[in-house]
Amino acid sequence: MNALRVVLADDEAMVRAGLRLLIDTEDDLEVVGEAVDGEDAVRVVAATSPDVVLIDVRMPRLNGLDAAVRILSEAPDTRVVVLTTFDEDEVVDEALRRGVAGFLLKSSPPEDMLEAIRRASRGQGVLDPSVVPGVISRYAATPAALGRAAALDLLTPRETDVLRLVGRGRSNAEIAAELYLGETTVKTHLGRILDKLELRDRARAIAFAYDSGLISPGE
Repeated sequence: MNALRVVLADDEAMVRAGLRLLIDTEDDLEVVGEAVDGEDAVRVVAATSPDVVLIDVRMPRLNGLDAAVRILSEAPDTRVVVLTTFDEDEVVDEALRRGVAGFLLKSSPPEDMLEAIRRASRGQGVLDPSVVPGVISRYAATPAALGRAAALDLLTPRETDVLRLVGRGRSNAEIAAELYLGETTVKTHLGRILDKLELRDRARAIAFAYDSGLISPGE
C-alpha cells in the first residue's frame, strides 16, 4: 500500500520539524513537502499533489483559511486539515464553511493528529474533541434553513436514520449496531447521503443534521 502523502504548512520551523518527526515514524504516512506561509503552501501542493495538507491558520502573506480555499479550488481531491493554537468559535466555523476536512488544535495528542490525517484522507471529517460541543450547540441554536429541511426529502427513511445518528456523533460501528445493519452497509448509506446532499464529508453531515432541523436542540 502506498503511503499517504502529506504537506506541512506552518511558519514556525520547530512546529514543522515536530510534525515531520511524528509523521515520518509511521509506515503509512510520508511528508512530501513543507511550506512557510500560505502562498508557499499553494505552490508546494501544486508541485507535490499530496493526499492531505496540515495547515496553520495564522501565517504571513496568505492565511491558512484563504490558502485552503485556493488549494481546494486547484486540487479538489486534496484534503485540508486546519491547525491552530487557539480554540476560537469564529475560526472553527469559518474553517468548516471554507470546505476543509477538519480542524485540530496543535495541542492535540500525537495519536489524534495521526488519526486525523488518515481519517481526512478517507473523506471523513475531523474535529478536535474540544470544539465539537461548541459546533453542535451553535448549529442546534440556529433555526433550520427551509432549503436544507426540504433537502431531507431526497433521503430514504433508512438514510435519514443513518444521518440522524451521524449527527448525534455515532461511529459507523455504533450506527450499525443500533440499526441492525452491517458496517459496510452503513458506509454505503453515508456515501449516498453525502452525494445526495452534496456534502463533502462527515463533519458537514453533522452540521447539516442540525441545520436542517433533523436533530432538535437538546437531543
